[in-house]
Amino acid sequence: MSDVTIKWDEAPDGGSVIVEGRLCTDTLSQVETSLSALRKTGHRLARIDLSGLSGFDTGGAWVVTDLQRQLGGEIDGLSPEQLSLLDTVTRAMPNEQEDGELPRGFVPMLERLGRGTYAARDGILSFVSFFGQTIICILGSLIRPWRLRRASLVSQMQIVGISAVPIVALMGFLIGIVLAFQGVAQLRQFGAEIFVVELIAVSVLRELGILLTAIIVAGRSGSAFTASIGSMKVQEEIDAMRTLGLDPMEALVVPRVLALIIMLPVLGFIANMSGLIGGALMNLAVLDVSLERFATRLVETTSVKNFYVGMIKAPFFAATIGVVACWQGMQVRGSADSVGQKTTAAVVQSIFLVILIDALFSIFFSELGI
Repeated sequence: MSDVTIKWDEAPDGGSVIVEGRLCTDTLSQVETSLSALRKTGHRLARIDLSGLSGFDTGGAWVVTDLQRQLGGEIDGLSPEQLSLLDTVTRAMPNEQEDGELPRGFVPMLERLGRGTYAARDGILSFVSFFGQTIICILGSLIRPWRLRRASLVSQMQIVGISAVPIVALMGFLIGIVLAFQGVAQLRQFGAEIFVVELIAVSVLRELGILLTAIIVAGRSGSAFTASIGSMKVQEEIDAMRTLGLDPMEALVVPRVLALIIMLPVLGFIANMSGLIGGALMNLAVLDVSLERFATRLVETTSVKNFYVGMIKAPFFAATIGVVACWQGMQVRGSADSVGQKTTAAVVQSIFLVILIDALFSIFFSELGI
């Protein structure tokens, strides 16, 4: 039988739908009109009889699942193999309603709040577990260096570090110019233009240089990590790696995190030097302070501890960005839309955590009097 038919027997208890023939993708057009009319009636079904089916595939399973969700009814007459297919399609169907408003009222709001709280708890626990696995894998690679994928590490260092030098240097240079210009404009009111050197040095070396570098790296490299690992997850390449006996943590996560830990201090140093150069040039243009005088005052009035304070933060920022980006990549499920969502979440969470860590470091160093 190549055709498919749908019959509706109305009854006081809700009625039944009887489907006979091949309910497959290539025959769905034959029942489109009947299904549309049935859905428009809005009648609840008591039973969906599929005992007369001679063929059943994922297209037919989708139709049955969609019909049951809209009109209800118990499904009868399927073989164990057909039930397994129907269950697989049902679990793959999206749960959210794409059209329509969320239910209103106090109880639905409370329910959404509870679901969000549980989701946040599960996310935090998952991240902490992933962070611990990453630390263990990195320590294992240091103890057994022959397991470290050197080629992948060097490749990631080139992508994360060398390729990012131009944008980081330009960012630092412009920040130095802006700080110098605004500093002169404000301090000139008090006749204290000479202190612009200290303003630039402390701001760039202690805070802005490494912080803005970390933010740029989070948006540039962190998003790339999430998208790369997420695409591999969607295409089941990570499952294939596990089948071959390869550990995705060692092959994908450790090289990326180590590359960030190694290269972020280098990029931070470049941003610091670029910021100082930009500030010096702006001082030369606005205050007519020579580069020699700028360098002399910088050495005389700025403690080297400001540079160390900034550099100490770099490995922590790098580890945070790398772990968050790789963790979000591993959380990708289902489709390309999930890759985009997780990439956005990785960038937002990385930047938030970097700023939070920077604030904690500021409080810590302030308590130590540094």
